[in-house]
Amino acid sequence: MNTGCRNDSVQPATAKRNKTESFEPRCRFQRSKIGSSGKVPGVTGVILAGGASSRMGSDKSLLLYRNGRIIDGVYRAMTELFQEVILVTNTPRLYPFLPCRKVADIYADKGMLAGIHAGLTASTHDAVFVAACDMPQLQGELIRHLTTLSEGVDLVIPSTPGGFEPLHALYGKGCLPSLERLLQIEHQGIFSLLPQVRVREVPTEEVALFDREFASFVNINTPDDYYRLRSCENKPTEPTEDRITHSS
Repeated sequence: MNTGCRNDSVQPATAKRNKTESFEPRCRFQRSKIGSSGKVPGVTGVILAGGASSRMGSDKSLLLYRNGRIIDGVYRAMTELFQEVILVTNTPRLYPFLPCRKVADIYADKGMLAGIHAGLTASTHDAVFVAACDMPQLQGELIRHLTTLSEGVDLVIPSTPGGFEPLHALYGKGCLPSLERLLQIEHQGIFSLLPQVRVREVPTEEVALFDREFASFVNINTPDDYYRLRSCENKPTEPTEDRITHSS
């Protein structure tokens, strides 16, 4: 898989943030707790770990962060929310420390679509929540909310000021036929899936009720991104009760 870690090579201009924009870690969310109301039933957590990390120069998921690796935090967030967690990677030897099932792409060299397809195919549940391996500030309350919105649709995708976030979204097995069709066509990106399935778009205002500064969607692409994230580690945080508020 070539694009598991948010290397979004195919993106409509209005649907994703400009990758040249400066990275701003959201310090106030760094120590927030993942939602603690038990496991989410009927959903598998899927971590995509297959990006080339070309701009970073080393595997982003293995960079140190908060007394562990970035991917450790993503995995911990997933295990607190979901009974089943799957890591989609074509290099499982890099992750012997993660005690979960690891699966490879069924369709080689097809990028993000192939990773989502592999996770959905391997899941024992009817839906998967997908996140990239380099998203260290996942918010459990927001993820739980997204999992409640799946009735009657195949895909629940949040929107932020930067556009849709396909690597922080809920995919149902109803997406599989369309994914397989797209994977048999060259140069198809993740956004080509949206017109082919039933989609629940979660508006920015709704996302902001749970993650006011959209910290969940921060990912690490460059050494500067990583430096800024680490510089935020030891800054004081605001009380967690201030996090879930209506945006003003």
